Amino acid sequence: MIYWGITMNLANKITFTRIFIIPLFILCLLSNFPYSQYVAAFIFILAASTDSMDGYIARKRNEITNLGKFLDPLADKLLITSALVILVEMGRISSVVAIIIISREFIVTGLRVVAASKGIVIAASWLGKIKTIIQIVSIVSVLLNNFPFEYIGFPFDTITIYLATIITLLSGVDYIYKNRNVLKENA
Repeated sequence: MIYWGITMNLANKITFTRIFIIPLFILCLLSNFPYSQYVAAFIFILAASTDSMDGYIARKRNEITNLGKFLDPLADKLLITSALVILVEMGRISSVVAIIIISREFIVTGLRVVAASKGIVIAASWLGKIKTIIQIVSIVSVLLNNFPFEYIGFPFDTITIYLATIITLLSGVDYIYKNRNVLKENA
């Protein structure tokens, strides 16, 4: 299949699908129909689960493309950022949490752009992968209004959102420290 003159493989189609369902997620989250929060959470989980799927398919089929390298991290950032901004708007999470998480994404993306301009590829770290998983779990727990933990009075959603913030911050510092040579003028 060809879009805008670009041949699309299965992995890129999955990534595009993730991007295109973000507005549906937002619409459901902001709607007042019965169980809209749960539908939004399901859509978010579905979108988030395609992240590892598209990468796996691209590697397995040896179909890694520049388009995929560009779109995959963009789709991730759009999904997480959209969820955070809407949750702040709804008063469900602190704006400070959203600012820290979104700022880290801008910083690491900027670092990768500078590295790429020097012919250096910065691979995802294990801490970055853990960060992504914890962010997804925390956002889902907030979307589900702390279900089922609300029944036992355990603030799982609050704990995970702050844990995601801390891990996100640590991951950002880790990327900068390990790749500080990229920021040197003569490197």
